[in-house]
Amino acid sequence: MSVIAKTDPALEAETALAGPSRAFSRNLALVRDEITHVSQRIDPAQVAALVTELRLADRIFVTGAGRSGLVLKMAAMRLMHLGLAVHVVGETTTPAIRAGDLLLAASGSGTTPGVVKAAETAAGQGARVAAYTTNSGSPLAEAAAAVVLIPAAQKTDHGTAVSRQYSGSLFEQVLFATTEAVFQSLWDEDAAVSEDLWQRHANLE
Repeated sequence: MSVIAKTDPALEAETALAGPSRAFSRNLALVRDEITHVSQRIDPAQVAALVTELRLADRIFVTGAGRSGLVLKMAAMRLMHLGLAVHVVGETTTPAIRAGDLLLAASGSGTTPGVVKAAETAAGQGARVAAYTTNSGSPLAEAAAAVVLIPAAQKTDHGTAVSRQYSGSLFEQVLFATTEAVFQSLWDEDAAVSEDLWQRHANLE
């Protein structure tokens, strides 16, 4: 007479989750460690120069393509919370840039056509340009008065030893962390309390 073994549904569920759980923990550590490694290699003097450009600008315009552009939109929101005049390039209400303004741009390769064109146009109008990029010899870096080099892999550097992550993710992650640290530094100097910044938060949502 054969005996049918009974299975424990709870044990099966726990076993099924074990693999994805380990993978998540492993990859979360990978992302964290890569961000930490690259962030520690950013030159604070370059960031200080960019912060000075932000302080001195009459108005700030931000531009970037894809995920880098999304990060700079988040940075623009935080700068707006500080009371700075900020515009996102490409929005229908964005005015013409002029002397006294700053274009803040981001491109991992420093060769993104739309971003480079915007930097060249801004410089041609007498505005200043500040940039985040991985490439110090890029057209974007050459057009910028202040450049923060983020030593991460470019999106086309597949299989590079710099990062195990996909297609520029590390650049975008460190870009976000850097812009948040820049905001935090400006806020430290501003001395405004959170409630003051909150008054500028969108209220039509």
